[in-house]
Amino acid sequence: MAEHEVKKYTGPAGGWGALRSSLEHLRHEGVLGQGTALLLKSNQAEGFDCPGCAWPEPNAHSTFEFCENGVKAVAAEATSKRVTREFFASHTVRALAAYDDYFLEDQGRLTEPMVYDAGTDHYKPISWEDAFATIAKHLQGLASPNEAIFYTSGRTSNEAAFLYQLFVREFGTNNLPDCSNMCHEPTSLGMPESIGVGKGTVTLDDFDAADTLLLFGHNPGTNHPRMLGTLQKAARRGARILVFNPLRERGLERFTHPQEPGGMLTNRGTPIATHYYQPKIGGDLAVALGIVRDVLENGNPDHAFINDHTHGFEAFKESVLRHSWYEIVRASGLTRQEFRTIGQIYDTGKAAIVTWGMGITQHRHAVATIHMLLNLLLLKGNIGKAGAGPAPIRGHSNVQGDRTMGIYEQPSAAFLDALGAEFEFFPPRKPGFDVVASISALEEGRAKVFMGMGGNFANATPDTERTHKALERCELTVHVTTKLNRSHIVHGRSALILPCLGRTEIDIQGGKPQGVTVEDSMSMVHISHGIRAPASPQLRSECWIIANLAQATLKGSKTPWMDLVTDYDRIRDRIARVVVGFENFNERVHKPRGFHLDLAPRSRIWHTKTGKANFIAHNLSDTVSAEFVPRTSKRVFTLMTIRSHDQYNTTIYGLSDRYRGVSGIRNVCFMNAADIESLGMKAGAFVNIVSHWSDGQRLASGFMLVAYDIPEGCLAGYYPELNVLVPLSSYADRARTPTSKSIKVTVEAA
Repeated sequence: MAEHEVKKYTGPAGGWGALRSSLEHLRHEGVLGQGTALLLKSNQAEGFDCPGCAWPEPNAHSTFEFCENGVKAVAAEATSKRVTREFFASHTVRALAAYDDYFLEDQGRLTEPMVYDAGTDHYKPISWEDAFATIAKHLQGLASPNEAIFYTSGRTSNEAAFLYQLFVREFGTNNLPDCSNMCHEPTSLGMPESIGVGKGTVTLDDFDAADTLLLFGHNPGTNHPRMLGTLQKAARRGARILVFNPLRERGLERFTHPQEPGGMLTNRGTPIATHYYQPKIGGDLAVALGIVRDVLENGNPDHAFINDHTHGFEAFKESVLRHSWYEIVRASGLTRQEFRTIGQIYDTGKAAIVTWGMGITQHRHAVATIHMLLNLLLLKGNIGKAGAGPAPIRGHSNVQGDRTMGIYEQPSAAFLDALGAEFEFFPPRKPGFDVVASISALEEGRAKVFMGMGGNFANATPDTERTHKALERCELTVHVTTKLNRSHIVHGRSALILPCLGRTEIDIQGGKPQGVTVEDSMSMVHISHGIRAPASPQLRSECWIIANLAQATLKGSKTPWMDLVTDYDRIRDRIARVVVGFENFNERVHKPRGFHLDLAPRSRIWHTKTGKANFIAHNLSDTVSAEFVPRTSKRVFTLMTIRSHDQYNTTIYGLSDRYRGVSGIRNVCFMNAADIESLGMKAGAFVNIVSHWSDGQRLASGFMLVAYDIPEGCLAGYYPELNVLVPLSSYADRARTPTSKSIKVTVEAA
């Protein structure tokens, strides 16, 4: 095969391609036999939760409850490859910095704690005891606890997240930025204002009962492939599935389940979307508003539900009808006739679910868009009945659970009161730093210590050059992790890498195996038990690491840290007394499949200021005009960052984006063929992409043009490579999520 190749993919999502890819990744990691057996315990009641996405497990589950990208995640964790002290001895950090992200993670599992030696530019072994003493010395030497930042990734368990936030707050700060700050923060902010809770209200059973599904701004074929099985079932029973996505994505068009022999034989796939719409990038607010307007003009709003359960309808209706169809069509990229079709489908449905992902949340007007999607549901009474409701699709395994456990820079007073009463201390009340504020604080020297509980902060964040320089200013960077990544190479003056157990590995504490819990996208809480021996005897669990660090740092703490970590049931007992909804935690979670958190809107109870669900109006023209348009004579495009199919968040599994037909290269720019021609260029040419902001330009150089089915004026490319184009100053109104899906750029020949 050529060094890189672009070839149109014609098959369905899943199918033989997914099977071949799964086997190849198991083989690449050297765990073909062991990994295949391991997968049979993935997402099982007596097994481990997949370390990938947060799509829930069905109650009536099969032994094969995993997907292609789940296989990649498990294979990467179970790999036979090891990063030892000999590896670090043979590579300076400067030399490692020259390698790409795929190379770094592909080296395998870390095996022992490492400390950076500035004199030799190498990482060297350090004992766990000395590592904790080093961190404690730095933390205790700070002028204020607020000079330390404690980041959390979505792979952290509920137990570890709870202990982590407890340690941080006993230390004296609310500086707890997390990956939610970069993805679903607008969801967590917007939903409570509308319906009183920041989570989806549906379950998998509701997907079986819905007759209408509206999917906005997410690509399940790559980001949460097990959702395709759910969509396939819905399509086969005749549900109307309306997709709104600027890019044509194969997983939303056709799908063959790799575990169905009949489908594999024909490999034609089940059609998924009954209607596929490609709005302009950022046009989803106008799309939702347009559907609402069509139903108001031509349909039958559920006035009984509106009168009994909602507030603000008349003012909202007046606001919607003030928007002309010309304005709505122009802002959305859809036609008036398309809106008429969509409006009829939605209006005639008996039960509808609206789903959304980061294609909605990473825009300046993200919170407004989420309000409008909820307005759409409220208009037809599609919350609080079977087969209906909102379903934000979380990207990472326990990102929702981490927030529930208190990983948040702006905790509620009620949570802090309960935490302080349970552990006999006075939690800090001053709001902490989110991700954007953390980077600014590091950059300005107001923060000096950075600790990451999992994740890859250096790559996941916007404004790459500024972020890297900010991290390098730190007095100490600490990363709890399973594998090597860019964040360990972009380090502070002193740096530690602390290797931890993965989700698949047995965690022995107090002489017996421990289980950890997670909360999926649909508020199911279940327990996960590792089943394989640790990759190294030096690995420790996240809970053990946090407890030992707390004991080394917090000399006056009344919390029995080591007693808690000896038996995780003890941690869960404490969670039960602090976190609302987790009463009798141990009793409920040890039952098969765990338990579902009781969300009030499912019973049409609304914990809002008005006591009802709220219609919230937004002026479309004001929102659209708020987007910055650069002063340039060149043609301006809107670019969105996306994942490749061989990628999970910042983890790069390989260099193939099978469904989009690209292999062997990641620096690509997807562009409409007519736009390529209008620029006087050809597909395959290399270009520089320049973003334009009030504080200057940013450059991503050497990207290959790929002709793709995307609206004219719109571009797409992979992150983290294109994060360099997004400044710290561009984020969602109020929610402060980086605007990685709405970047104004120009394109020039490289």
